[in-house]
Amino acid sequence: MDDTSATDTTEVQPNRPDINLDSAIPPEELDQLTEAIIAALKSVYDPEIPADIYELGLIYKIDIDDSRFISVDMTLTAPGCPVAGEMPKWVEDAVAAVPGVAGVKVSMVFDPPWDQSRMSDEARVATNMW
Repeated sequence: MDDTSATDTTEVQPNRPDINLDSAIPPEELDQLTEAIIAALKSVYDPEIPADIYELGLIYKIDIDDSRFISVDMTLTAPGCPVAGEMPKWVEDAVAAVPGVAGVKVSMVFDPPWDQSRMSDEARVATNMW
């Protein structure tokens, strides 16, 4: 039996972040905002890897609240990543530049640890990691 609820408002796809769609924002506007946030995330690259952080699977969660404040949970390919102190700010700046976003909070998480299974096919091609 499928235990998926008809009222489930979290979009989960393989190798993609959880995106909380439980919002009072009108659905069309929420879809546009979500697409713009994802596009902004795709503009951020780990300088050592030729793929964006979204396709690498470094974004674990995106939450859009009713006031259009965005919370992002992200990770790094390794806790000792040389840009660990800078990358959250890059993500914050990219998402904050999206029209309609009221504010952004980026949290660094390491559970679960990132591994190559989170990468999209696009990232696998870019990094030659098959």
